Amino acid sequence: MEQYKKEFIEFMTDSDVLKFGEFTLKSGRKSPFFMNAGGYVTGSQLMKLGEYYAAAIHEHYGDDFDVLFGPAYKGIPLSVATAIAYAKLYGREIRYCSNRKEEKDHGDAGILLGSKLKDGDRVVIIEDVTTSGKSIEETFPILMAQGKVKITGLIVSLNRMEKGLEGSKSALEEIREKYGFEANAIVTMQEVVEHLYNQPYKGKIIIDDTLKSAIDAYYEQYGAK
Repeated sequence: MEQYKKEFIEFMTDSDVLKFGEFTLKSGRKSPFFMNAGGYVTGSQLMKLGEYYAAAIHEHYGDDFDVLFGPAYKGIPLSVATAIAYAKLYGREIRYCSNRKEEKDHGDAGILLGSKLKDGDRVVIIEDVTTSGKSIEETFPILMAQGKVKITGLIVSLNRMEKGLEGSKSALEEIREKYGFEANAIVTMQEVVEHLYNQPYKGKIIIDDTLKSAIDAYYEQYGAK
């Protein structure tokens, strides 16, 4: 596993963003783990998070895009932090764009925050995690309504590696097939387990045998084929 992935897994743990226990997801599934990017709240956390996203985007998509689109609400700070990091790490001025939940009819009117989208723009969508692909169903029409834009791909921080909405394939694989663009993650849940299972980290075992069994049972039910 690449070193930056190990560091990111530890960063999620240190930031109390990756949690283990029992959680009810937006999809209704009961999960033994949960990832919430809303837990990144300090300047140093957001700076590091943007750099991890920028590194993953650069690895998967190079410089072949113009705009980072972060769906409201969690995607807004992600797109801003990553645009800053991209300029710092790769010397490229990437514009950020997000949507409002409700369209504004005065001042800076419209559905978008940040950069407006124009014909020919190449867009990377940035999200925290995609469990079932529901969020893309909401985001895709917004982007298509802005003009002749091309979606280069989607990047999330964690690939949960579970079934999407429509079958036995993962949400990211379903997105690739349904919408025709790439979908990637900084790390997968398999890599998280590989790095933390029965491995002491700061004096404690984060994923022990009991938790590993719960994760395995979850994937027996919801794991992608």
